[in-house]
Amino acid sequence: MTTAPPFGRALCAMITPFAPGGALDLDAAGALAVRLVTEGCDGLVLNGTTGESPTTTDAEKTALVRAVREAVGPGPSVLAGVGSADTAHTAGLARAAEEAGADGLLVVTPYYSRPPQEAVEAHFLKVADATGLPVMVYDIPGRTGTRVEPATMRRLAAHPRITAVKDCAYDLLGSARLIAETGLAYYSGSEELNLPLYAVGGAGYVSTVANVAPRQLRAVLDAFDAGDTAGAARLNARLLPLVERMTASGLPGTVTAKALLGGPLREPLLPADRETADGLRALHGALLRPAQAESAL
Repeated sequence: MTTAPPFGRALCAMITPFAPGGALDLDAAGALAVRLVTEGCDGLVLNGTTGESPTTTDAEKTALVRAVREAVGPGPSVLAGVGSADTAHTAGLARAAEEAGADGLLVVTPYYSRPPQEAVEAHFLKVADATGLPVMVYDIPGRTGTRVEPATMRRLAAHPRITAVKDCAYDLLGSARLIAETGLAYYSGSEELNLPLYAVGGAGYVSTVANVAPRQLRAVLDAFDAGDTAGAARLNARLLPLVERMTASGLPGTVTAKALLGGPLREPLLPADRETADGLRALHGALLRPAQAESAL
């Protein structure tokens, strides 16, 4: 990166806390947001999949952005997930997020309908034109069914407010090329690729695991920036067991994050079973004991 990342380097895809009865818990959201920022997050991404956006209402999404903005103050970046399969609805969510105090928008490719690339491009451009906020394009074809193809991404990069990408395309070569060709700030959305993408010019990460290990994830980038590439690799290796269990165990990251943090989920998501939760807690505890964890490598 030749310029500072637009939203900072270390971003957390924050969970959405709910009260025992299932209502949105804004006090808990504010407290979690403050803790995450205190422990090393440059910014927070709200109302993403990790934030259970498919089950929160438009009013709840806006209230969450407003509450977190008030809790953390003007310094940290607050991005609002506004993606949907409906362009007009997405634009409306974008305008509401801007009014609530968001610094940027996370916009996912329209899902399920699998639009062709011309329609994908038109969708992002219309949303980018709906507000004055910068846009992070969320490219996650494994969930949406449609990739933002490289040619489309190059054209989108010409828009002055399309500044970043949350990259879950699992194409490191393609991402490296687009970083070099477009100047877009590429954020890893897959924790196992945080360090590799950063090493080829990525801006940082948007991480679910950061809900429970914000300091440890940031330390990898700090070591790399200090020129200690061996140290960065070692710190990254410490994280891998927890990353694998949280993101590749067959359960959504929301479920595994809440197994560690506590709090209810909204259906159709169900809590992790006791064995899974105990295993996550054991791995998380080992990560918080760095000397012991390192000796086990």
